[in-house]
Amino acid sequence: MKDIVFCSNNCFVLYSAAVQAKSSENKESVPSLPQSPMKERPPKAFHQYSNNISTLDVHCLPQLQEKVSPPSSPPIMFPPAFEAAKVEAKPDELKVTVKLKPRLKAIHSSLDDCRPPSKKWKGMKWKKWSIQIVIPKGSFKPPCEEEIDEFLKKLGTTLKPDPVLKDYRKCCFCHEEGDGLTDGPARLLNLDLDLWVHLNCALWSTEVYETQAGALINVELALRRGLQMKCMFCHKMGATSGCHRLRCTNIYHFTCAIKAQCMFFKDKTMLCPMHKPKGTHEQELSYFAVFRRVYVQRDEVRQIASIVQRGERDHTFRVGSLIFHAVGQLLPQQMQAFHSSKALFPVGYEASRLYWSMRYANRRCRYLCSIEERDGLPLFVIKVVEQGHEDLVLTDTTPK
Repeated sequence: MKDIVFCSNNCFVLYSAAVQAKSSENKESVPSLPQSPMKERPPKAFHQYSNNISTLDVHCLPQLQEKVSPPSSPPIMFPPAFEAAKVEAKPDELKVTVKLKPRLKAIHSSLDDCRPPSKKWKGMKWKKWSIQIVIPKGSFKPPCEEEIDEFLKKLGTTLKPDPVLKDYRKCCFCHEEGDGLTDGPARLLNLDLDLWVHLNCALWSTEVYETQAGALINVELALRRGLQMKCMFCHKMGATSGCHRLRCTNIYHFTCAIKAQCMFFKDKTMLCPMHKPKGTHEQELSYFAVFRRVYVQRDEVRQIASIVQRGERDHTFRVGSLIFHAVGQLLPQQMQAFHSSKALFPVGYEASRLYWSMRYANRRCRYLCSIEERDGLPLFVIKVVEQGHEDLVLTDTTPK
């Protein structure tokens, strides 16, 4: 017969058929186990389990002494990489074999290993996309700018700004149209009525010198001489930059001197390719950009007088930001009312000026100013022309 053990509320119950037979004959209590050295807890109440088969004697067993947990086992030492770790087992124990995957050693000298490892998120797949450009064999002619513009115009997917008006102003020295490069001929300066000259073309002329205020002197004198001198590079008239070497007659335009690889110096002198020193020089000037204020010294009163004498003209005269279109005229009967102590008010006067807008703080617009006659008195009219808005007309009897 096998013993059956019941556990309930920390009490152990032993049951067997032999104990049941002895309990009927001898009803003595079963001797208890030896007392533990720890402090005894108060005995718990006896429990009696009744069954239809028989009555069981239940005895409360004392609580055993808690055993101190043994010291933790030393950490398992795994064998080095690239080898299979084998644990020697006893005959009755289970054999365990641990295999470790080899880890590649990082080489710090390579650039790829210095990058942080890419993260692999769970449940997501990563794909690499590589671009491959195939150039066809044979002669390939790249499209020009006109073909590209025509193709983009057909697509209609791009916004193209309004075309800029071509600058037909021509330099009277080098005969090139429009403003030049900053590190080259530079911007155009007004010399006289419908006469323009590049800044560096005038500045590097032999006769011209610059004042502390930025005025260029003797530009007209250099122009008169240049009309009779032929350039050694392009064989055209208007050359004013000569070689500084004594008895050298080589003379160039400023732009042609750069193309001919002449040497320029900081003291505003130039040597032609035949007389320039070999190699580099301490005083050599290789950058020609001028960011300071430079203008041509001229007699504006004489220019205005020439405008009045010419009458009808196709030229434009500009002073600062003011552009004159028509001077106008005064009849003898108008002299009494169309003047003040400081100015004259000719009827038909018309000028335009580019100035800051009255609607936007960071834009400029055009102001068209004119003088008309009303009831024998001058009427001052200002027409504001701004893109995207209707023209605004302001009138008053005084210029203020």
